[in-house]
Amino acid sequence: MKPPVPSKRHTPAVLAAKRLNRGAAMLATSVLLDSAVEHYRGAFHNPAMLAPIATSLAALAGSLHGHGDDKQQRHAKREAIFALTAATGLAGTGFHIYNAMKKPGGLSWQNLFYSGPVGAPAAILLSGLFGLLGERVRDADPGTTPKICGLNAGRVASLVTSIGLLGTSGEAGLLHFRGAFQNPAMLLPVTMPPAAAAMMANAACGDGRKNRWFSRLWLRMTAMLGIAGVGFHIYGVSRAMGGWRNWRQNAVDGPPIPAPPSFTGLALAGLAALALLRDHPED
Repeated sequence: MKPPVPSKRHTPAVLAAKRLNRGAAMLATSVLLDSAVEHYRGAFHNPAMLAPIATSLAALAGSLHGHGDDKQQRHAKREAIFALTAATGLAGTGFHIYNAMKKPGGLSWQNLFYSGPVGAPAAILLSGLFGLLGERVRDADPGTTPKICGLNAGRVASLVTSIGLLGTSGEAGLLHFRGAFQNPAMLLPVTMPPAAAAMMANAACGDGRKNRWFSRLWLRMTAMLGIAGVGFHIYGVSRAMGGWRNWRQNAVDGPPIPAPPSFTGLALAGLAALALLRDHPED
């Protein structure tokens, strides 16, 4: 590990790391609450169902700690937390795929609709990845371009954001298809995020010096979509039999209220990636 570098509050690398921490924190919060509700519905019949709650809580704590850290130097304990978080998300994705496939009919629409959501654990994987990216960006030598495996960190973060947006939108599309898109607003999570994903893919491969003002605007709109989705899901719960008077059942079986902010977390990470490209456009 490098010797400590004096605090530089306004260093671009530190600011970019803090932005990535914000995205990681939002994703961790979404997973923490969503997995707690969903696994409570499953009665925690498998002790491994406690893992995403514990790791997302640790990722949230690590992200908040990183957001308050002004040092241009990686933090070994935070990095370990984020690595564990990413590994937990990867393992959880495998568990959910296995659980869907072992049911009668295997990997069928019925099982994808009503088994543990295959794409949900990917959010905790993304939280860990963005946390790790933040630590690597923070550890760059002052005055140099942050690199990840020899590549411009802004391009890497843009690519990860693009993939994350596509995956999260696909998961939302699957569940909204199950709901027959009965509310036209249910189309927004399957249209706005994929457009943002295309813009981030272009940022990952295109001209780093380009002024991507429209991409930044679209990401901010995507972030607001995640917050608005909470309101829509609260409304969806209220429309179930008994409404919020029967909250013990409807909040568990209705649309997942904590899930939409995953889009907000990804949008925040995307804005961090674009800021990295703006401040360090060279490859």
